[in-house]
Amino acid sequence: MPKAKQKILIVTDDSGESFEILHAQARFAEAGYQPVIAASKKKALHGVVHDFDPDWNTYVEKPGYRIEADISLSRVKGDDYLAMVLIGGRAPEFLRYNNALIRLVRDFNKKNKWIFSVCHGIQILAEAGVIDGREVTCYENCRSDATGAGAKWINRQSVTDGNLVTAQTWESHADFYRDIFKCLND
Repeated sequence: MPKAKQKILIVTDDSGESFEILHAQARFAEAGYQPVIAASKKKALHGVVHDFDPDWNTYVEKPGYRIEADISLSRVKGDDYLAMVLIGGRAPEFLRYNNALIRLVRDFNKKNKWIFSVCHGIQILAEAGVIDGREVTCYENCRSDATGAGAKWINRQSVTDGNLVTAQTWESHADFYRDIFKCLND
């Protein structure tokens, strides 16, 4: 099947990290895949920008871009997609309680389909129960979500374990997307 027909699901919502969403959308389109943004509702999402400031003890959140969701999670059919990307920001804090998404993540994992997660996306993987015994990475202040779900947290920009590729933050994009495309092209 030609790449142009292969869809990649980008999962986010309001308070999703704008740079992570737009970077994923551009990289997959550039590589010939069809990126599809899914959220709890099909609407214009309010993205955010998470940045690091040496005067702050944690990241700074600023308003980001408005980004259109293409489909609601309740309408996603997993068999239509080659892979999914779980975007960070604060969206995973509430998306992890979306039953349709949790079923979808579990189904992808059961079928050994690619699941890519960056930053706070680990919260969705933890809630879905698919990281027990796996090596993962994520934003360092979410590592207890990973270890509490039975994963081994690795302090690297990007970690691949089976069908999972996880990354720490948008600062990990170079390593993360290098690993993602290595998986997709193998």
